[in-house]
Amino acid sequence: MAKEMKFYGTGRRKNAIAKVWISQGNGAILVNEKELDQYFGKKTLEMIVRQPLELTSTLGKYDVTAYVKGGGISGQAGAVRHGIARALVQADTEMRPALKTAGFITRDPRMKERRKYGLKKARKASQFSKR
Repeated sequence: MAKEMKFYGTGRRKNAIAKVWISQGNGAILVNEKELDQYFGKKTLEMIVRQPLELTSTLGKYDVTAYVKGGGISGQAGAVRHGIARALVQADTEMRPALKTAGFITRDPRMKERRKYGLKKARKASQFSKR
C-alpha cells in the first residue's frame, strides 16, 4: 500500500497564520474544514488563494487543506496563499523561481503601525486649534 504524499507550508500575513497541506487530488480547497467559497465569500479573496496554483498550472492536480487563525479575512487569504506557495516548493523545487518572481514565497512584512500616546490612532491626532 503506497503512502499518500503530503506537503506542508506555513503561511503568514499581518496577524494571520495558516497551516497548509497539499496532496495529490482533483483541486478541492478546504479552509478550516469549509469550502473556499463558503469560508471567504468574496471572489477577490478566492482569487488570491488560487494564485499560486494558477501560476504553476497545478489547479486540478492538488487538494489543499488549510487551517487559518488570527487577523481578518484579507490577511487570512494572504496567509493561505503564502502557505500554498511554500507547500508547492516542497512538492516540486522547480516551481520556486516562478513563485519567487511573482512574490508568493516572500512574506509580506507590512503590519499595522502601533498607536502613539497623545494621538487617537497611529498618526491621527485631535484637530489643531490655533486659538
